[in-house]
Amino acid sequence: MIDLAPHILAFLFAAAFVAGFIDSIAGGGGLITVPAMLLAGVPPLQTLGTNKLQSLFGSSSATIAYARKGLVNVHAQLPMFVMAVLGGGLGAVLATVVPGEVLKAIMPFLLIAIGLYFGFKPRISDEDRHARFTPLLFGLTAVPLIAFYDGVFGPGTGSFFMLAFVALAGYGVLKATAHTKMLNFGSNVGAFLVFTLNGVILWKAGLIMGLGQFLGAQAGSRLAVRSGAKLIKPLLLVTCFGLAIRLMLDPANPVRIWLGI
Repeated sequence: MIDLAPHILAFLFAAAFVAGFIDSIAGGGGLITVPAMLLAGVPPLQTLGTNKLQSLFGSSSATIAYARKGLVNVHAQLPMFVMAVLGGGLGAVLATVVPGEVLKAIMPFLLIAIGLYFGFKPRISDEDRHARFTPLLFGLTAVPLIAFYDGVFGPGTGSFFMLAFVALAGYGVLKATAHTKMLNFGSNVGAFLVFTLNGVILWKAGLIMGLGQFLGAQAGSRLAVRSGAKLIKPLLLVTCFGLAIRLMLDPANPVRIWLGI
């Protein structure tokens, strides 16, 4: 069992608060908490497991905040939530056989593509548009696939859910943000259960970070409700491009390794 010093736990709490704030609006919180835990000396496997524990607090906190504002019908969203739980759990189970290096290599380019989509599509707003997928089709395809990715790797899941809701389900930006959090919570639950069974969670650090996530998500979601697409769209762009750059600059990025740079 790893025993982290108080100042390290304080650092992780602060990182989780910032991650929860950003994640509740635009996604990408995992690219803050995962490096923070690795920097604190937490082994990679324990980092992944503990990250799912603390992420539960942020995604549930944001879901509650959006539901209180009437932006999420929790009961109607339950079938998709269940699919997200299953997808996240399967992703965590199969993480050892899925080519994770390939996911890490293509991740920056997918984030850039999402950023460009939201940046250059002028009609994106808080207004709902025509849906390309029915709720049933969306729940059986996009939801479990993105949740599966969350269980396997994770970073950027919120951005992928956001893109799917806007491009396929026809949701406005604020409504998409609200529903993204509930499905992200579901995929976190599925992966968390698998990691718990494997005994790779640092409970003390995870619960302290969870408090930071909860508070940060409350603050972020309230700001998002007040500002809508005017805030969410630019922050989503900054998050997508920032995470892409962060991943490409990582010395362990497979593309850099393959190119020898």
